[in-house]
Amino acid sequence: MREIATFEDPVKKQPLTLAVFGIEEVHRPPFQRDLSESLKKHLELAIEKLGFLTPIVVVHKDGKYYVVDGQHRLEAMRDIGAREIVGIIVDESLYHHILEFNTEKPPNVKEKSKQAYRLYQELLKEDENLIEEELFTYFKDPMYITFGFAIEEFDPKFPASFYESFVSKIDEFLRKPLKEAVEERRRRAQALIDLNQVVNQKYAEFGWDNALLKGDIVRKAVQKAFGVRVRTIEEEFYAAIDRVKQACESLTPQDFGEVE
Repeated sequence: MREIATFEDPVKKQPLTLAVFGIEEVHRPPFQRDLSESLKKHLELAIEKLGFLTPIVVVHKDGKYYVVDGQHRLEAMRDIGAREIVGIIVDESLYHHILEFNTEKPPNVKEKSKQAYRLYQELLKEDENLIEEELFTYFKDPMYITFGFAIEEFDPKFPASFYESFVSKIDEFLRKPLKEAVEERRRRAQALIDLNQVVNQKYAEFGWDNALLKGDIVRKAVQKAFGVRVRTIEEEFYAAIDRVKQACESLTPQDFGEVE
């Protein structure tokens, strides 16, 4: 690493360092989201045409440099054979705020969930006594943690986006240390997997052939359970899941405007 300049950011006035890194000096954190090959290829073409104009953002932690913003730029530079890359070094305290970055390609629900899961596991490994509720600044919404457990530990094809509106109304950060909260997250994830199985069964019963219609089943079941324009759900997590599950089981083609 070779420092070029030090300066302050114009908003928070925090000290920053502009530096040139050997491409192999910069690592990806274990909780980074999955790479998008299409985005990386697009960036390769843009960099080859215009040059490398936007520095990556890195933190220095445990003797290594980790990219917290710009992993696709980093990997694009690797692929085109670059030996060096320009980056801005920020304070180590921003290491776990990685979900606040992702400016190149806003992640979808599944990507957010997988990244939240990986960050959660990293925090658990670092200090299992951290109170989950106190980590809200690292996560955009607690439901992404639960979705992450569902995807990473139970079903990689779990359609998290179908459940986003519903689960956002019933999930919450836990007032428990991570060593206990992690098991509750698994239980919540399992409950969602069970609900999704009921949705799949109803989809098969209807004989539909467009998987996107499973989202309509979820939406209609939530409406049947809590009302068409429900904004808040007061029931606790598992009671709400059970209620939607029962509503789903009772759905008929007539609920979707079809004649039996």
